Amino acid sequence: MTSLFSQPSTLPFELPPLATLTADDLVQGVREGIAEHAAQVEAIAVDPSPATFENTFVALERSGATLRRAVQAAFLLIPTLGTDELQAAEVTLTEALSAHEDAVLLDPALTERLSSVDLSGLDDEDARLAEVTLRRRRLAGAELDEAQRATLTELNARISAASTAYGQRVGQDMRDAAVLLSTEEARGLDEDRLDSTAAAAREAGHEEGHLISLLLPSSQPALEALEDEAARRRLHEASVDRGSKAPEGTLTLAVEIARLRAERAALLGYRHHAELTLAERSETDLEKVEALLGSAVDQAVANARAEDERIAAWQGSETRPWDRARGLAALGADEGGVDPAAVREYFELDRVITEGVFRAATLVYGLGFVERTDLPLHHPEARAWEVHDADGTPLGLFIGDYFARPTKRGGAWMDELVTGNTLLGQKPVVTNTLNIPHPAPGRPALCTWDEVHTLFHEFGHALHGLLTTVRYPSLAGTAVPRDIVEYPSQVNELWASHPDVLPHYARHVVTGEPLPQDLVAALQSGSTWGEGFATTEYLAAALLDLAWHRLTPEQDPGDPLDFEHRALTEAGFDPDAVPPRYRTGYFQHIFESGYSAGYYSYFWAEVLDADTVQWFKEQPDVRAAGETFRREFLSRGDTRDTLASYRAFRGRDPRTEPLLRRRGLA
Repeated sequence: MTSLFSQPSTLPFELPPLATLTADDLVQGVREGIAEHAAQVEAIAVDPSPATFENTFVALERSGATLRRAVQAAFLLIPTLGTDELQAAEVTLTEALSAHEDAVLLDPALTERLSSVDLSGLDDEDARLAEVTLRRRRLAGAELDEAQRATLTELNARISAASTAYGQRVGQDMRDAAVLLSTEEARGLDEDRLDSTAAAAREAGHEEGHLISLLLPSSQPALEALEDEAARRRLHEASVDRGSKAPEGTLTLAVEIARLRAERAALLGYRHHAELTLAERSETDLEKVEALLGSAVDQAVANARAEDERIAAWQGSETRPWDRARGLAALGADEGGVDPAAVREYFELDRVITEGVFRAATLVYGLGFVERTDLPLHHPEARAWEVHDADGTPLGLFIGDYFARPTKRGGAWMDELVTGNTLLGQKPVVTNTLNIPHPAPGRPALCTWDEVHTLFHEFGHALHGLLTTVRYPSLAGTAVPRDIVEYPSQVNELWASHPDVLPHYARHVVTGEPLPQDLVAALQSGSTWGEGFATTEYLAAALLDLAWHRLTPEQDPGDPLDFEHRALTEAGFDPDAVPPRYRTGYFQHIFESGYSAGYYSYFWAEVLDADTVQWFKEQPDVRAAGETFRREFLSRGDTRDTLASYRAFRGRDPRTEPLLRRRGLA
């Protein structure tokens, strides 16, 4: 029996039939895809004809179509819908995919055939494909002997299983840790939030009260508004204590994942997992990465301490971790920042998308957007837009899924359902998933300023996928080194406060009046108020990630919470005063989502981002600058060294000074 993925979808842009796919469909599609791909790989490996670039490297790029279609659909549906059936399917799929990936990457016959190809005379993109393919196989262990490959395969399977279990447990912990407040305790929440939290409480079976669901980071948005100190403390502690109490919970899994990764790195000839991981980054020197992060710690901590002193003076008592978000918000206007509550009613979600995010893409890149209401999507609240180039040529399809749901995983991310490439003649289908609180029935969805930035950020990832002009799928779109992938998305945040964009979407949801000029000026001023705390919690998380992944197989971290506290204090932080953005018990980025020894990437990408923002501001013509940035970077994928792409439009290597000024670290 053939699966639904055995042939390309007949829907526009090869969009999978998302509305009708079941967990069984996904499992069947992946199993069929693995069998088909395995046969195709074997045929390439044993082909009796002389090995050429076309019948090896290009043939591999063409292979695995069924598997690719099934996997891309599965890893959109599993985290966004999160049903019990899909979570069970995830365990089955990740186990099978891990084994198959090892079988392909570690196949000695295929390695030998690829290595025998004469690569001289290849053009730039062909040469890059060969370089990336061979490096990936080497780092995956293709040069190990048979016994070592067997050990590696076992390690990979155990890491994959533990990572999947960690991600699922984080989701369950978030749901279990939701905080029920009485009406009195919920004082300070605006009317929309009161309505939505009351509805959440009823849905969870509570006859009264307000249920505050947690988001993935340590700091929770409701802390900005809650007036009751005890309620804020309960919410804060529920957030930072996730995973710390269950004896066989995420902490145990985190230790196991770190240990297994260390063993794998040693088997592959590296000191630790961090060294192995950086071998595929744009910056491969771990000491340079740690120096970049470490150079900012003292000033960031000092800035955070100064912010806490201002908050303490305002509230008349010592600043506790659960007071900080409220104090930062309340003092924002006085410090040149913005009170989130003062601007939220000017950021209606639909208008932010269409008159903000999309308008910026038109301003900078000439793109057009036409909503498609005729396509079957994975959830009734998801929306789709056909994206056109300046000349009207269809570029691809964009899907947005913006609202939080009880079974949806926390955070915000971009996925590719179809990777744009010219080899197979496919146009991109990309998605953005967010977790904006759902408005009460009949009420408009409003965004915080942070959520506005997240919308622009995630669409920056989408642009990276939509604007690709690359031939080979494995080099296309966002298939760039992990420490580069966040760079285009961070650049796109520039346009949120741009004077040619902000006035079009920042309008009062009821009156339509524009955002008052004093608030516009504050949003555009680049105030560093709050950056002390934001930078400190980020750096703490990034250095905690590296601490876990600098462990060697011989090093026992001991109790994971003690290890976390020791690592952070030795790096110059006071984690009791300012918890890291993610603690070990819920650091999904590094223990499940592919950022292991790579959470520093946001800071490194922001170095490039801040320098690029300065470049954009220096250009006399935004549209012309956008075309240059698109041509030299966004469209290029990994077809050349990504820092070479950076130099191609910037004219030099990135400098750190713009970032230091932005974060108040200069």
